[in-house]
Amino acid sequence: MNNRNRIALFTSVLIGGGFSIFASASPDGLERVAEDQGFIGTGFSLIAGLIPDYVMPGISYEPLAVTLAGIFGTLITFCLIILLGKTIAKFIKI
Repeated sequence: MNNRNRIALFTSVLIGGGFSIFASASPDGLERVAEDQGFIGTGFSLIAGLIPDYVMPGISYEPLAVTLAGIFGTLITFCLIILLGKTIAKFIKI
């Protein structure tokens, strides 16, 4: 990983982990409509989430659980983007 990617990763982890603590606990727009219309409990999940409700499972101290979920999500997203970029670069021969 080059220096530019390291700086981007470090900055992303700081933002993802540091600012996740300020995320709203209120439901997002789609969830709110489902609650208001009374069908929130009728849905099902095809894939169980790794980090349900943006809180790291198994950690009882909620601020830490939210911060770790933000860091973990940032790391997974960053790795997937790097992998996707390398895969695309192979096909277009950069």
